Amino acid sequence: MAAARPATRPALIALTALAPVSWGTTYAVTTEFLPADRPLFTGLMRALPAGLLLLALARVLPRGAWWWKSAVLGVLNIGAFFPLLFLSAYRMPGGMAAVVGSAGPLFVVGLSALLLGQRAGTRSVLTGVVAAFGVGLVVLKAAGGLDALGVSAAVAATASMSTGTVLTKRWGRPAGVGPLALTGWQLTAGGLLIAPIALLAEGAPPALDARAAGGYLYLALANTALAYWLWFRGIGRLSATQVTFLGPLSPLTAAVIGWAALGETLGPVQLGGMALAFGATLAGQLAPRTLRPTGRALEPPFAPAPK
Repeated sequence: MAAARPATRPALIALTALAPVSWGTTYAVTTEFLPADRPLFTGLMRALPAGLLLLALARVLPRGAWWWKSAVLGVLNIGAFFPLLFLSAYRMPGGMAAVVGSAGPLFVVGLSALLLGQRAGTRSVLTGVVAAFGVGLVVLKAAGGLDALGVSAAVAATASMSTGTVLTKRWGRPAGVGPLALTGWQLTAGGLLIAPIALLAEGAPPALDARAAGGYLYLALANTALAYWLWFRGIGRLSATQVTFLGPLSPLTAAVIGWAALGETLGPVQLGGMALAFGATLAGQLAPRTLRPTGRALEPPFAPAPK
């Protein structure tokens, strides 16, 4: 069995990569299908229905310390991340928000050194810089005036998701609990946090036509329930740095969709940036894995997940 594990690594990475690829479709779906100026409601519709669905499928609730752990992860990965992400997107050009978000690998490299005992190697840092630079070139045409609140929200969103990724790796999962339940706990906790904020800030939910309902259904099922399950499953079996270096696939996917479906253009500079960012994503899969155990959660990569 142990000899077969390396052969599964490319497939595992590819499946985990489907999560940021799916997230790269969010902008197009939001602008083309959903009501305008309802970012919190959109975050709520992504998180809470997906979380309740996964809870119903897993039929497992947290126990003991996992009540507060899942709440903390739900806030970091969902409840705080979604509103901050949408706030930054509304306050800044989307390209600038993507550049800040692409610094996520650098956040994770630093936090992994602090919380997981992983050495912040020069290669990992340089790969993170190249990834951010490549994404910057892709979205260069979207650059514009910077908004202090928008920049702060983008940085906070990136820090929140990065911290959630590293803590998810550090804490692992309770014995006998799979990634489906862990994902459901976090999405539900995050959705419950967003719900009252959305109600207070945006008022009653808007009326939805069939187009908007279809958009929200896609966001809840494919873009959130499935994508986050793949993401947290990947975190459990790969290193935190490997997983986060898949993040640049999200703005790259958004750029390709903008070119193919929304009439946007990709010039030589953008194509060069895509090549750099994609190369950094591949190089990130070779980043050093955990060097010093820090607790039960740091299982060897590709250890069989609890059934």
